[in-house]
Amino acid sequence: MFDEIKRDRRHFFGTAAMTFAAAQLGMVALGNAQSGNGKGPALPPIKPGTNISFASLKNIDAGLLNVTYAEAGPRDGRPVVLLHGWPYDIYSFVDVTPLLASAGYRVIVPYTRGYGATRFLSDKTFRNGQPSVGAVDIIALMDALKIKSAIIGGYDWGGRTADIIAVLWPDRCKGLVSVSGYLMTSQEAQKNPLPPKAELQWWYQYYFATDRGRAGYDKYRHDFAKVIWTIASPKWNFDDATFDRTAASFNNPDHVSIVIHNYRFRLGLAQGESKYDDLEKRIAAGPVITVPSISLEGDANGAPHYPDESAYRSKFSGKYAFRLVTGGVGHNLPQEAPQAFAQAIVDVDKMSG
Repeated sequence: MFDEIKRDRRHFFGTAAMTFAAAQLGMVALGNAQSGNGKGPALPPIKPGTNISFASLKNIDAGLLNVTYAEAGPRDGRPVVLLHGWPYDIYSFVDVTPLLASAGYRVIVPYTRGYGATRFLSDKTFRNGQPSVGAVDIIALMDALKIKSAIIGGYDWGGRTADIIAVLWPDRCKGLVSVSGYLMTSQEAQKNPLPPKAELQWWYQYYFATDRGRAGYDKYRHDFAKVIWTIASPKWNFDDATFDRTAASFNNPDHVSIVIHNYRFRLGLAQGESKYDDLEKRIAAGPVITVPSISLEGDANGAPHYPDESAYRSKFSGKYAFRLVTGGVGHNLPQEAPQAFAQAIVDVDKMSG
C-alpha cells in the first residue's frame, strides 16, 4: 500500500495544479468517495478576517516545552486541538476558534515549537524539527491539560502532525480533520527525484539545505514567509495587518533552527534523535488511519499537493469524507475558509459518535 503512495508521488507533484471557481468563498463540494456521511449542526457563516485576536493566551509546561496556546469555550466542552503549519501560526484559526467555542467545544490552539512565545525549558535541548517530535509535543500538551482524547485538526505541518497522532496514538484522537489528506512520508521516499517542474515547487527545501539558505531565511524570514503565502494561496487577498500578526511569531529564537532541521531531516541531510527512531520507522511504514476523518482541499491551493484524493483514499480505513472547498481557497484553508474548516470539525465529531 505504501509503495503505491510512493509511486504516486511523481504524479502528485507532477500534475498538481490550481483550479479556480466562481462560487462564493468557502463553499464546499463533497467528494465522491465517502463512507462517513455524518453531519453535525450547521455552524453560522462567518466572513474570513472577522476576528483579529484571541480572547486569551495561556502557558503551560508540557514535555520539553513551555507552550503558549489560545483556549476558548467551556472547560468541560468536547476537546478540539488545532495545529498550524509553516510559515503560519495560531492566527490561521482566529475565526475557526470562536465558531467552535460557541458550539460548545473546548478549543486549544498551541504555538508549536519554534513559534510565538512557546519556549524550550532547557537551553541544552536539541532544536529538533523531525516530524514525529511535533506529535510527541502535542501528546505532552494534552497530558498537561488532562485531555484524554480530542478531535485534532490541522494543515501543512499541523496536518502532518495530526495524521501522525491519529496513527501512533489513535486512542488520543477522536476524529481527524486534515487539509490535503495523508501527509506522512519517509526519508526513503524523499530520495526519489521528481520531474523538473515538480522539483521547482520545492525550491525552498533545497535552499534550506545550504548554509546560504539558512542565513537567508534567518535574515529575511518576514519577506520569505510572505513569498510563500503568495505562492501557496494565490487568490487570497490578505492585507499587511493579517500577515504581520502571524509574522511576529517567527521572531521566536528557535524558529530558524526548527524549520531548517525539519526540511534537512526530511531530505536525509540532518540526523534526528535516536529516541524517536521507532516512531519514525512506524511513520515510514505508511500506516493506515483508522479514526473517523475528513480530508479538505482548497480549489486554489498553490502549494504542492495531490491533484485529487484518489492518491491517498486507501490510507483511510475508517469513516471518511472528502470535501473540496471552492471559491479560490488556497493552502491556509482554516484562515481563508473558516466556516468550512470549523464545520468539518463538527461533522467529524458526529461521525465519531
